[in-house]
Amino acid sequence: MSFSSKTKNELSRLTIENTCCLMAELAAIVRMNGTLQINGINKIKIKFSTENPAIARRIFSLLKEHYDFSTEVRVRRNSKLKKNNSYLMVVSDTSKARKLMEDVKVLQKNQNQLYSINYRIPESIFQKKCCKRAYIRGAFLGGGSISDPEKTYHLEFVNHNQEHSEDLSKLINSFGLNSKTISRKDNYIVYIKEGEQIVDLLNIMGAHSSLLKLENIRVVKEMRNNINRIVNCETANLSKTINAAVRQINNIKYIDKVMGIEKLPPNIREIAELRLMNREASLKELGQMLSTPVGKSGVNHRLRKLEKIAERLKKERGDL
Repeated sequence: MSFSSKTKNELSRLTIENTCCLMAELAAIVRMNGTLQINGINKIKIKFSTENPAIARRIFSLLKEHYDFSTEVRVRRNSKLKKNNSYLMVVSDTSKARKLMEDVKVLQKNQNQLYSINYRIPESIFQKKCCKRAYIRGAFLGGGSISDPEKTYHLEFVNHNQEHSEDLSKLINSFGLNSKTISRKDNYIVYIKEGEQIVDLLNIMGAHSSLLKLENIRVVKEMRNNINRIVNCETANLSKTINAAVRQINNIKYIDKVMGIEKLPPNIREIAELRLMNREASLKELGQMLSTPVGKSGVNHRLRKLEKIAERLKKERGDL
């Protein structure tokens, strides 16, 4: 089971204590997942479709608990493509369907007593802050998904209306988050890509088990990345040290071939001989081997003098 499905299963099991939160969650599910079907004159149906049985039970329970609707449930399976069951829930009673749509503010009457469809999120359904949390939870159950955090951090809500996606993004951002919206084909996407903000959103929705699992994954990934950075840094430093040592040895060999290192000043000759005899030694180690020990900077200063001597000889001989 995917991380997204586990998160939805957890959210579907949460108990709703207040009627206002129940209606807020239901309002989000209707906007994200509901389909309004008009048959003939003044005959309407509402349909909900999902492949997640936990979400199907959630929708059925919400309607049963608040309205006592006799919701028709159909189960379909596509054996050829080996897909999961598809659960279709239908509220076919026109009066009940109309009442539901009016209660969640999707259907609204104008002054002429004519109905219009409202895709925006009405402020009237948010009686308390907990209602905002419930609405976001319902939106995630109705059309949300979260990527496997082992691979990437990405949480999104997919819906078909631009106005609703913009309102949903504003609602999420009212909790101090930074969700963004984009269009993708015929859909509008509200998304968050930062791991820390996804953790905060899971907390807002009430998915605490998924939150803890994601946090554990984040900690392990961060430790792994830190270790990789340290190893890469040490490898780069080691490579740099080896390349410098090879260059120094080549310079000393060239000087010895052209003029002989015995003609170098005593302090320069000593470091040259030590470098040839101790090719893998660090600058600190070379400094400690000198007759009069010096630090890394002193060793480096003498080796730079050797490099300048080698460059001068190459220039005089035309070997550059």
